Amino acid sequence: MRKIIHVDMDCFYAAVEVRDNPQLANQPVAVGGPAGGRGVLSTCNYQAREFGVRSAMPSGEALRRCPNLIIVPGRMAVYQQVSQQIRAIFERYTDKIEPLSLDEAFLDVSDCQACRGSATLIAEQIRAEIFATTGLTASAGVANCKFIAKIASDENKPNGQCVVLPQHVASFSAALPLRKIPGVGPKTAERLSARGLNIGADVLKHSPEQLAQWLGKFGPVLHQRAQGIDPREVISHRERKSVGVETTLSEDLGSETECLHQLRKLLPKLSQRLGTKRFKGINIKLKFSDFQQTTVSTQAQQLDESTLRALLQTGYQRGHGRGVRLVGISVNLDDSKVEQLSLL
Repeated sequence: MRKIIHVDMDCFYAAVEVRDNPQLANQPVAVGGPAGGRGVLSTCNYQAREFGVRSAMPSGEALRRCPNLIIVPGRMAVYQQVSQQIRAIFERYTDKIEPLSLDEAFLDVSDCQACRGSATLIAEQIRAEIFATTGLTASAGVANCKFIAKIASDENKPNGQCVVLPQHVASFSAALPLRKIPGVGPKTAERLSARGLNIGADVLKHSPEQLAQWLGKFGPVLHQRAQGIDPREVISHRERKSVGVETTLSEDLGSETECLHQLRKLLPKLSQRLGTKRFKGINIKLKFSDFQQTTVSTQAQQLDESTLRALLQTGYQRGHGRGVRLVGISVNLDDSKVEQLSLL
């Protein structure tokens, strides 16, 4: 029986800023770019969320919803340093750690002897040590599988903990709104709702084969997760599958030529990040003025002018005349340990 903990820091970036500047205490705070340009929020605290402010929201829209919102620029080096402190605390209990970002991670404590082997007590102690070391609060979910632990960590935020005992996993999953299950996005949830499927129990009324007809290979996976079954292990080391760079423009681009110019400017940075790694696929990403985005991909081991133009042309045409606010390019890595082929 596995014992999985999902630890999730509460409003991490914003909480660090409030900690380091006590004048921000008890005020709505967000971390992001200025409202005057293309600023977007990376996160915000709970006082800001009460006004409907959320991460990835344009700063201008956030200020319209919350005129007293204080937006501060991000300090990634500081967040990384704090994240390393938190990681050091995790390592006192287990070496089976799967970071999902700077502020959240899965821990497999099945073999941990601390706290008499109780995952519940281990999670409580980890959260206490994080607060004592960093002055920041964390929430945790405890379960026998990853996806239940992750959902549980959000149940009693902020600074809370939720434990789903093995004998309660099935009933917990059956009552879950399908939108909370990983892999069920807004469109999939809408399709399922149209068929009368809204919670886990509704899924179990249908066979995996029937779900596969509706959802493809994700159908049987959904059937398992509606029962609280998730065989995935905590992966301590994950190979990177892609490398990319992107830029958000201060003004919309109005032509393919302008977009091509921006892509060319990104190539040196992409090449630097690639180092000696070899790639097997190329992706061009465009985000339009209405925040809708598209990605165009092709299999290739070398990026030449004709490939770049062809991908960009396809993506740009999907905009139907809309301006382009973001341009990005990424490559899919392969497993070959050989020298990287050249970019443009």
